[in-house]
Amino acid sequence: MKLTNLKRSMIMFFAILGPGIITANVDNDAGGITTYSVAGATFGYQMLWVFIPMVVALFVVQEMGVRMGAVTGKGLADLIREKYGVRLILFAMLGLILSALGNTVAEFAGVAASVEIFGVSKYISVPVSALAVWWLVVKGTYQRVEKIFLVASLLYFSYIISGVLAEPSWSTVAAEMVTPHFQFESGYMAMLIGLVGTTIAPWMQFYIQSAVVEKGITVKEYRLSRLDVAVGVVMVNVVAAFIVVACAATLHKNGVAIETAQDAASALAPLAGGWASELFAFGLFNASLFAASILPLSTAYLICEALGFEAGVDKTWGEAPVFYGLYTFLVVIGAGVILLPNVPLIPIMLWSQVINGILLPLVLIFMLDLINDPDLMGEHVNSKFFNAISWLITVIMIVLTALLVGVSIYQGLFQ
Repeated sequence: MKLTNLKRSMIMFFAILGPGIITANVDNDAGGITTYSVAGATFGYQMLWVFIPMVVALFVVQEMGVRMGAVTGKGLADLIREKYGVRLILFAMLGLILSALGNTVAEFAGVAASVEIFGVSKYISVPVSALAVWWLVVKGTYQRVEKIFLVASLLYFSYIISGVLAEPSWSTVAAEMVTPHFQFESGYMAMLIGLVGTTIAPWMQFYIQSAVVEKGITVKEYRLSRLDVAVGVVMVNVVAAFIVVACAATLHKNGVAIETAQDAASALAPLAGGWASELFAFGLFNASLFAASILPLSTAYLICEALGFEAGVDKTWGEAPVFYGLYTFLVVIGAGVILLPNVPLIPIMLWSQVINGILLPLVLIFMLDLINDPDLMGEHVNSKFFNAISWLITVIMIVLTALLVGVSIYQGLFQ
């Protein structure tokens, strides 16, 4: 009997698997991989301790999104509009559209940079990638799209292989994972803030809740959906840690300075071998293409939910023209900008990060208010213990995000 119940639970888990793993893994996009690469190359293993508290922070926030979606059957934008009015959600929409455009441009820049290592021009790779991304979402069903996204999530393990091929000192890695380091030096503090700032982004909260609703996950599947979130959160942080390890064991050890993930992939070849370098570059391509699919999708969900338009990958273009029109617009603009000469990519990426930072505290506060509303959540409101953890994480994220915005603006204006 116990074996039968276990088998049934496993079948149900694989049936609801998706939103948590996909949303978490998109966090390791081109910008995130660049941040982890530079952290490893610059500070060696000293930043590894950050990933343990990051697991807790990301799980707490994503779990609340899954719970609200399962209990209410509505997306986060829908709930904010219903409770707080149209003006607030319009403000969030404007910010997230600008942020999504900047981030989508950054992802296609990652596509271009990764395949250039293999000798492919961006004038070939970017249009082909954009068309593939657009075709996948517009012509696919939710079930098919989700399966492809799950496969893309598994391909992040190329970074784990790169880390192993770099032959790090595993005893040092284990010790640094549980040994916090603090340096009151501007470069270290900026990197620490950047690492934490890449953990939770506003778009993630809108996407995961919309994905739960479209997948049809209800309160009955909620506990298994939490496991989906936990697997995704652990997976994304393990991959990020291995990116740091790969760069620490090779680039930092040999005093090689880098500025981008592309630099890291190229520099790994003579230090860890061609396979490590190529796997690192492939990981960057996969991450960039994956995020270029999800970021416009999350924005299309947000806008359509906020304004009451039909939305969903299972809908046809005729059923959800605004949803698919927005998705197409973001993909075309994001890819098109990369093909223009002399595009100021750094300012675009900088200000999209600043906009994310401004919106994040607002999103977290309203999420906590919504999930503690008994009229909305019934018996599924936060417990006192969970609220204490949630508010602590929210306050920490607000402080760190404010510092991240300040550092970003300072670097943009004075450096």
